[in-house]
Amino acid sequence: MTIKNKPPKLSSSNLIYFIGIAISFLIAIYIRTVPKAGVFISETFTRFGGNDPWYHLRNVESIVQNYPHMLWFDAHTQYPNGSNQVFAPLFDYFLSTVIWIIGLGNPDQNLINTICAYNPVILGALVIIPTYFVTKHLFDKRAALLAAFLIAIAPGQFLSRSIIGFNDHHIAETLLTTIIAMFMILTLKAAKNHEITFENIKNKDLNVHKMLFLYLILTGIALGAYSLAWIGAIFFSFVIGVYITIQYCEDHIRGKSTDYLAITGVVVFAVALIMVLVTPHVGNTKPLTTKGLVAGIVAFPILNLLSVTLNKKNIKNSYYPLSIVLIFLIGIGMAKLLSESAYELIASVFSFFMRTGGGLTIAEASPLLSSGGAFTLQPLWYNFGTLGYISFFALAILIYKAFTKENTPDKTFLIVWTIMIIWAMLQQNRFAYYYSVNAAILSAWIGISILDLAGWKGLIENIKSKTFTASNIKAMHILSAIFIILIMIYPSYSIAMQQNQGTGGPNGYWIEATQWLRYNTPDPGLDYYESYERPETGESYEYPDTAYGVMSWWDYGHWIEVIGHRIPNANPFQQGIGGRRDSIEEENLPGASTFFTASSEEEATEVLEAVHPDPDKSGARYIVSDVEMATGKFYAMSAWTLDTDDYYVQVQADTGYMTVPGQRYYDSMEARLHIFDGNGLKQYRMVHESPIASTQETGYKNVYNVLFGGNVAEENSGYVKIFEYVKGATVTGKASASETVTISNTILTSQMRTFTYTQTTTAESDGTYSLTVPYSTTGPIEGETQFDTMPTGAYVISYGNTTQQVSVSETDVLNGNTIEV
Repeated sequence: MTIKNKPPKLSSSNLIYFIGIAISFLIAIYIRTVPKAGVFISETFTRFGGNDPWYHLRNVESIVQNYPHMLWFDAHTQYPNGSNQVFAPLFDYFLSTVIWIIGLGNPDQNLINTICAYNPVILGALVIIPTYFVTKHLFDKRAALLAAFLIAIAPGQFLSRSIIGFNDHHIAETLLTTIIAMFMILTLKAAKNHEITFENIKNKDLNVHKMLFLYLILTGIALGAYSLAWIGAIFFSFVIGVYITIQYCEDHIRGKSTDYLAITGVVVFAVALIMVLVTPHVGNTKPLTTKGLVAGIVAFPILNLLSVTLNKKNIKNSYYPLSIVLIFLIGIGMAKLLSESAYELIASVFSFFMRTGGGLTIAEASPLLSSGGAFTLQPLWYNFGTLGYISFFALAILIYKAFTKENTPDKTFLIVWTIMIIWAMLQQNRFAYYYSVNAAILSAWIGISILDLAGWKGLIENIKSKTFTASNIKAMHILSAIFIILIMIYPSYSIAMQQNQGTGGPNGYWIEATQWLRYNTPDPGLDYYESYERPETGESYEYPDTAYGVMSWWDYGHWIEVIGHRIPNANPFQQGIGGRRDSIEEENLPGASTFFTASSEEEATEVLEAVHPDPDKSGARYIVSDVEMATGKFYAMSAWTLDTDDYYVQVQADTGYMTVPGQRYYDSMEARLHIFDGNGLKQYRMVHESPIASTQETGYKNVYNVLFGGNVAEENSGYVKIFEYVKGATVTGKASASETVTISNTILTSQMRTFTYTQTTTAESDGTYSLTVPYSTTGPIEGETQFDTMPTGAYVISYGNTTQQVSVSETDVLNGNTIEV
């Protein structure tokens, strides 16, 4: 009779940990799906959070429609240039494949939206698993279970990047880097237990190292996946490189073999390099990522050779770190002299996260501990609760132990990994979602250490041996449990439950405005779902004559493209912004920043015309403004030009000095459009406004009236306004020489709000006058803008005691016809 081996039973102890992980997973799902009603706002519309999730939706829709082809070039953004794929491909391609399979090759839009909305929730919850195993192999299962629970309830950017509807690659970055760390730690522990050398490889004595090579390959695959999921993935390769360098120094000083470090670095980087090389494009950073991985593959054996050479020559071990520094400095010098690309690689790594000028106005790219330029610790509480402070304390203890006691490579990796994340986080606050994992691991270690100090190990043993009685419970048991619950767990959970009430993304006004744009403006002549061919390097995409751009601030570019199916000039990839980057002496390049800060209509039109390389075409046909651009975001627009003086001035008020908009602000094109409704402009007309909202707009109008003698109605208007750039109809006539001639009309908006359009000129010496007006009085025509904001009647021309009425057709406005009165 054959006896079959039975699978091992799950012990009661392991079952407890399994249940704990499952509960943490479910809690993570629950926290992240609380605001789902704000995502699935109707049967036909799903509101994704933020900006970039909309472009991920764009990629997913394109891949699913053209499977298995990736959208390597998108002509539907950054008019008139189009844009090469900015995102690394893996995140969208993997998600699209899942959707395509579930949808049996033909998924509908509802399925696409639903899976995309829940994707970040699942990825965020999955971070629990590698966090558990990292902590388990660094410390123990008890700390691992606590770390899993702490990351499940982590607030701040980790939560916001994994909440329902925020389908961005950020949470995938966190998941993949934690997986890399997990396999890296397993590799280091395996290398410690079964030390591998080049001699082993030479003699093919590798049987005992099978698990080590498995972990090496898995680490490389994880690093490769990370490299294909985010264009900045050279960052974690750099983290590993710094760790291996430090571990080389530590092992050499202690007289240990360093072969395993060279083997680890080369194998891990080689596997990742192969994955990167076989991928056609990785945003615009494939060359940088490739060079970084190759540099590691070359450098790690050199560091090992240096260690071996110094040992053979009996040179003092402490000279090894100095030798590395010297080689590094020599390498920088040689790169500076011999290879500009190599030098740029080195410089790019150290300045990778640094932003200047307008780049500092990007919310996620600003320094963590800075608000308005002032130092603040508030972001630590927002992102980590008490764990931010506890983890720093834990890190200090680990560093102390590393210098005073026998350290292990895996602990050194944790220290280096954590410090590098802190370094990145302090430069760009977005990396707080990386540090949430480190904070959970380190804080869990401290938490379990406190429980051990309080005697919980003995209490648990009493329970296991069934000798537990109430008298076993001591004050320290209760106090330590209170610490874990009230100091470590409750703050994080409380903050998370406050932060998960919404998902962000376009508000109702922007949804209404972009949908209006989609259905009431001419088709630009491009198939939204087309798989566009990527132009050859140096060549431009050839747009059809019917194509046009939509000018707005870069924040809104993806909404205009994905909801409105129109082509934005600027987008959240910071493309099409124009302006300057390093010095006020630079040319102020045409783009969104230069258009909206232009000091006159003529200057703004020059910018619009300069955006398009064809002198006979303009860069945009429509301009979309919202009240945020006219108020809080205006400073960001000026910051991108590096010229911010005098837009805001200080004035004396009853309560002291206050900062208010200055004359330069009110002269800007943005103010002319949004605050003044385009009144007096010759070639820009409002064609639609969204519903009205209560905003800061009335305050800006009040300042204008009080300080600059204005007579603007102090009322709120549409949150979003859409204007059209037209040739304008020229009205000519005769009056007395030097006579002041005024043309006016009452404009009725889509919100039943009225304002007066007025333009004034002075008759020439022969009495002739000419006025260019943008509104037609006869309504829209088929195939053109179906505007719902227009004059209530004919224009009224007045001079002296004379008044005349004149009608202007839509054809006159679009073709730039002349009308004689």
